[in-house]
Amino acid sequence: MTSAHEYWPSPPPWGWTADDLDRLPSDGPNGEPDFFKHVELIDGALVFRSPQRRFHERMICGLTNSLNALVPGHLAALTRMDVKLGHRMRPCPDVLVIDAAVADDDNRTCYKAGEVHLVVEVVSPESEERDRKTKPPRYAEAGIAHFWRVEENDGKPTVFVYELDPATKAYALTGIHHGRLTVPVPFPIDIDLDDLPR
Repeated sequence: MTSAHEYWPSPPPWGWTADDLDRLPSDGPNGEPDFFKHVELIDGALVFRSPQRRFHERMICGLTNSLNALVPGHLAALTRMDVKLGHRMRPCPDVLVIDAAVADDDNRTCYKAGEVHLVVEVVSPESEERDRKTKPPRYAEAGIAHFWRVEENDGKPTVFVYELDPATKAYALTGIHHGRLTVPVPFPIDIDLDDLPR
């Protein structure tokens, strides 16, 4: 059977699929180390993430650590794991809160939307369009109840909090948080954004 990887750099005739990501090697077709390590599938296109600034990494680590200190036992927070939203959609959110039962499976490479309760995207210059316009509607259509978008404002985070309206299958903005993030859902959360764990 011909693999999608053999067609690189063109997509295979059937187009890239969510399952193809599990079959891509970590090294590139010409031996480039970790070539496919930071790739996600957006509407059938492979998107390679560029190196991130320290702000981006600090927000991811800080939010994940803070969420894990607050999550109830049936949930777990983790970083940069794919969510399979459809045949040609497999984004990799910066932070996600999932069912603890599936978090215990160390063989998983992605999660289903029904296993995910919150996705967080930390916006960087190269990801603005995807994080603001492309991914949120896809997360909403898949039924993920909570979405946060983190933006940098003078070196400090601003968190835009959205909740899914089940009638419209679209996100509604429920708050813009500076300095402190306090929300009751998906579980009680109170995070000092200016003093995140490093």
